[in-house]
Amino acid sequence: MTAPEQSSGSTLSNVSMRKVAAASLAGAVLEWYDFFIFGTASALVFGKLFFPSESPAAGMIAAFATFAVGFLARPLGGLYFGHLGDRYGRKKSLLATLLIVGISTTLIGVLPTWETAGYWAPVLLLVLRLAQGFGLGGEYGGAALLTIEHAAEAKRGFWGSLPQAAASGGILLATGAFALVSQLPEQDLLSWGWRLPFLMSAVMLIVGLLIRLRIEETPDFEAARIKAAARRDASPERAPLFQLLKDHPGALLMTIGARLAETTASNIVNTFAIVYVTTQLALPKSVVLNGVLTAACIGLIICPLFGAMSDRIGRRQVYMAGAVFMALFTVPFFLLLGSQSPVWILVGIVVAYNLGPTSMFAVQATFFSELFGPGVRYTGLSIAYQFSAIIGGCTPLIATGLLQLNNGKPWYVACYLIAICLLSFFCAWRVRGKARITAHAEPQTSVRRAHSL
Repeated sequence: MTAPEQSSGSTLSNVSMRKVAAASLAGAVLEWYDFFIFGTASALVFGKLFFPSESPAAGMIAAFATFAVGFLARPLGGLYFGHLGDRYGRKKSLLATLLIVGISTTLIGVLPTWETAGYWAPVLLLVLRLAQGFGLGGEYGGAALLTIEHAAEAKRGFWGSLPQAAASGGILLATGAFALVSQLPEQDLLSWGWRLPFLMSAVMLIVGLLIRLRIEETPDFEAARIKAAARRDASPERAPLFQLLKDHPGALLMTIGARLAETTASNIVNTFAIVYVTTQLALPKSVVLNGVLTAACIGLIICPLFGAMSDRIGRRQVYMAGAVFMALFTVPFFLLLGSQSPVWILVGIVVAYNLGPTSMFAVQATFFSELFGPGVRYTGLSIAYQFSAIIGGCTPLIATGLLQLNNGKPWYVACYLIAICLLSFFCAWRVRGKARITAHAEPQTSVRRAHSL
């Protein structure tokens, strides 16, 4: 990848950039917290509370199926909020996503369980999970672009990685919340303790809204809107999806494939590993939760380092290195889990999470956004991320099924992850070219098309 070009447009000072990045990061952390507590609850309590069955494995599969539904809704949210963000602005879209995710998460905390509501309990859980996924579908693209489009191009890898650290922050808060309530006696945890992390979202929603109301629209979007109005040609804003498919079909396809390794690896390390360690290996919940907590803490620090590295050596190079590492480390990862040693389990989770999915996720938004013009960037970034999330969200469900097929051994799961990582490496390698991202770029025509095939 060529070195980033300097923006000729107006960019913010370091002090102002820190404020923008902090606002983007804070809001995104809150939404990722809401999303990840569902995954943690699915691994720990939802099977017993909403899907009672004589077979614990069947209840777990049902809980993970509900978890996966949220990922199925995310592409719809990506399409809708991508259109909203490209046509009306990044800020308005981000306020809407925060409200949807925060309200639906809080309502999960007051749901009746199977014991009191019967079949209505899992139905209502499913509806709220769909709402969660729909809202988060538009969060990723908007939060990333809010920072990337304000930054000077020479440092967009670094600044663009800061909102990406929100994923680690969300995992940290979600896992920490459940680590605390898991200290309760089993009966208290299942009766009321599990609700507390979800009800916390109401407070966090208010904080998030106050933060996002203070941020400004990005200069890239404002410049694109002014130029479109001057030409009396608003067609790119009215139909960003069609313009995206017309101008960037190859780049869109390759970015969807490139993202699969990050989302699949992340869900195996952060969600499936909890089930594998606590049920198959019969170890205490604290063993794996401590590993995930430690990995998330390190991820908050290392994510910006990968972003800064991408400013020097290129986004694609960092991304491909992460995919290769995860493919090579998959078998050692499961061997470390199988050791049943708390220390080695912690080492396995920390290394896998931070040198695998985190290294890819850190540069992902900047890498992908450089392939699309300002008038379709929110839509392109959202589609690339959320359509690949369908497979990623089904990962715990797929992995649990593969585990059962292999009589409790993880090697089918390992083969699945390795295959996904190799596919993503190929797709990232095939993406060639770099779109110019400047505050004064034309919405469509001045952006050089990124060739993938």
